[in-house]
Amino acid sequence: MEQEIEAAERAVWEALKAGHAAADAALLSADFLGVYPSGFAGHAEHSSQLSEGPTVAEYTLSDPHFRQLGPDCGLYSYRAAYRRPGGSEEVMFVSSIWQRRAQGWINIFSQDTPLDEADQTP
Repeated sequence: MEQEIEAAERAVWEALKAGHAAADAALLSADFLGVYPSGFAGHAEHSSQLSEGPTVAEYTLSDPHFRQLGPDCGLYSYRAAYRRPGGSEEVMFVSSIWQRRAQGWINIFSQDTPLDEADQTP
C-alpha cells in the first residue's frame, strides 16, 4: 500500500511538472479538499492551476512518513523541495490522504505547510 500511494503522490507532482491538468484531475476525488496557506481548494481549483502550463519546474520528495488509516486508506506525509518555473526553491511539508477506489488510488485530502523561511535549507 505504501509504495502504491507514494507512486500516486509522485504522479501528482509529475502532472504539475508537465502542466497536465487532466492527469492531475484524474488523481483527485470529486470531493477533494486541499488546505493551503492561501486557503481551501477543491478539485476544480487544484486542477485549474495548470491552465497556463506547468507550476513546478523540478522537485525532490524526501523524509516520507506513512500511516495506514484503514484497509483502503492511507496518509502519506513528506518534505517537498521544489522550484516553480522561473522561481527560486521553496520547501514545504505535505500530508495527503489517499483512498483506494474502483479506479485505483485517489487523493481525497492534502495539506501543505511551508517551511518557516527562517529555517529554510534546501
